[in-house]
Formats: sequence, C-alpha cells, structure tokens
Amino acid sequence: MADKLDTSYRSIYRYIDTFKELGFVVEKIHGNVYRLVKTPSHFKDLEKLVYFSDEEAKIVCSLIEGLDSTHALKASLYKKLAAVYDLTSINEFKGSKSNAACIQALGNAMEDHKQVVLKNYASSNSGEVRDRLVEPFGFTNNHIDVWAYDCEKKDNRVFKIPRIEWVDVLTSDWAHEKEHHRKKIDDFRMNYDGDGIKVRLELSLRAKNLLVEEFPTAESGLKEEDGKWYYEGTIGKLEGVGRFCIGLAGDVKVLEGDELKEYIKEFVKKNF
Repeated sequence: MADKLDTSYRSIYRYIDTFKELGFVVEKIHGNVYRLVKTPSHFKDLEKLVYFSDEEAKIVCSLIEGLDSTHALKASLYKKLAAVYDLTSINEFKGSKSNAACIQALGNAMEDHKQVVLKNYASSNSGEVRDRLVEPFGFTNNHIDVWAYDCEKKDNRVFKIPRIEWVDVLTSDWAHEKEHHRKKIDDFRMNYDGDGIKVRLELSLRAKNLLVEEFPTAESGLKEEDGKWYYEGTIGKLEGVGRFCIGLAGDVKVLEGDELKEYIKEFVKKNF
C-alpha cells in the first residue's frame, strides 16, 4: 500500500489507526495484510441501520455535550459521528447543556420512580410560565418530549423538554403509577384517548409538501389520484389539523370531517 500510494509505512499505519478511531473494524489477517471487516449479510444497509434525522442527531449531540469535558470518550464520540454523518447538526451543533441536563434528570427520576417539578415550564396552550409537579414515565422516540402524569390536572400529558428551564427531582415517590399510560398521538402531534375523528383533505402540491415536511408521519395517509393529493387519517384533537388547514386556506379543502369544518368556521368567526 505504501508503494502504491507513494508514501511511508508510518503514514499507512496512521491511516489504519484513523480507520479504527472512526469506528471501523480493521482486522489483521497475517503479516502486513489488513482488511476492513465486512458487514454481515443479514444486516441492513449501513445507511439505513444507523441513520439519524437532524432532530435525533441534535439529541445525540446534546447528550454527549452533557458529559464532563474531561471524559475520555467525549471527543471520540463527536469525531465518529462527524465522520459518518455529513449533517450540519452533527458537525456544528453545540448542544444545549440545559436540555441535556433535563433529559438526564428526567431519566434518573423515571428509573427511581420519583416525582419532579418542571421549573418555569412555558406552556403554549395556557400562555403561562410556571412550575409543574409531574411524574415522568417515558420519552417520545426523539427525546424532544417527555410523557408525564400531571399531578395538578390528574392527566397524562406530553411536555416539551426545550420548554423546561430545569428539572427538580424530588424525594417523593410516584403516587399515581396505576394511572400512567401513553396516549395515542395523531399525525399533527396531538395526543388523545378514544377513537378520534376521521378526516379527509384535498391538498395542493404545496400543501402536500408542507404537510410531509412539518408532519412526517402524515405521509402514510397520503394518496395521489388524478394528479391531486388527498390525506386521510384519524385525528385526536382539532387544534392541530385545524391550524394546518387555516394556515393553508387556499390550498386545503376539507372533504370529510364535520367537526373539523365547524371548528374552522368558529375559529374564523372569532378571530377574523
């Protein structure tokens, strides 16, 4: 290899060490013969096996950022991720120490079955910034939200981690564990119990593109017929899909869903 690349043996060994540092398995067969170990055939494509979305990449980076600066693995983990993923969120994301600390504290509270106070939680629904006493029992898939039992409202809710200033883990144990359960989450990120409301929308190409970009899970409910796009799905609450329809009023037509039509009419009457 040194002869073919017109370089020194020392450089070749540095290249091999670099492969190892970046997470590749370098196997010495015999003498000076090396190979990169092949991925077993029963594995999926590497890209599919370890793909991170931008949101997931940011969470991974924030968790790494939460490690002590002297931790021996911190730089190595950043280096490997940056080498494998050509993502801005991996290469440039600095991570929020506050978010990482909140995730860590919530995870510890779940493991120990402790109540917590979400300090200065900024709720977009109520428009208030105040403390919330909750019992956290699970993260959503992307670790952006946490499932918790709201001790004040006596209900299971999703709380967005970036809206939490910090988490105060209490000494008091869970008192409502039997009531803990994850609700269903519709394509517009609204959680609910029960059967939900069926809706059918006709979308312009612009609305279809925005729907998929903003609400990726809605893609499974999309169909194209005669050059037009249609979305059909079960909605938990009208606020999510309602805001989408109102924001794209000229590009969305409600074909089915009387409750949604009424919601939009009342919203327009009240606000315009």
